Amino acid sequence: MVMEMIRDVPIEERPRERGLNNGIEKLSNSELLAIILRSGTKNKSVQELAFEIIQLAGNITNFHNLTFNKLLMIKGMGKVKAFELGKRIYWEPDRKEIKIKSAQDVFENYQNLFVNVEQEQFYCLYLNNKNVVIERKLLFMGTINRSIVHPREIFKNAYLTSASGIICIHNHPSGDINPSDEDRRLTKALVDIGQFQSIPILDHVIIGKNSYYSFMENDLL
Repeated sequence: MVMEMIRDVPIEERPRERGLNNGIEKLSNSELLAIILRSGTKNKSVQELAFEIIQLAGNITNFHNLTFNKLLMIKGMGKVKAFELGKRIYWEPDRKEIKIKSAQDVFENYQNLFVNVEQEQFYCLYLNNKNVVIERKLLFMGTINRSIVHPREIFKNAYLTSASGIICIHNHPSGDINPSDEDRRLTKALVDIGQFQSIPILDHVIIGKNSYYSFMENDLL
């Protein structure tokens, strides 16, 4: 069977077009999920795949209980599709209000951003004066150093969001959470700029495999 994609379905039968013409509320849960999935697998249409995911969850309200490994139980799902679906539906912490009280909060809410990610990615969390996350933004990808991570981009977004503080997050794909010399130099530079701009760097958290390193907890800020 040839893999069916949304574009292979007659226009009038596509979930997106049906939603636009008849109202999103007229679509079934599986049709809404099919819009996000966009394509099926080698042996399943996108609608069949969406229906099977909902069956696995038991109910659409239980989606947040699905794990990456549970998604992989679906035959033909594949790691890439499971990861992308997980990021967009199940592990999208910005859909709810998140208050950061500790590096553990950062780790628990954002560790899944780095599942199966094979290169370093640098995010910033922009917080208000109550330590509630206003925005999470992916700013840089690749080896993290001062030539790649531009402070102007970090603090520009702080001004745009009227942030009161910033938490930096990046991953070590190797799993070793210990900061490199360059991590330390970069963090110090950002802290100095933050003090000058009156927008403090509250923490820099390095995420590895099932663990994290906090500059704040290790008295390096």
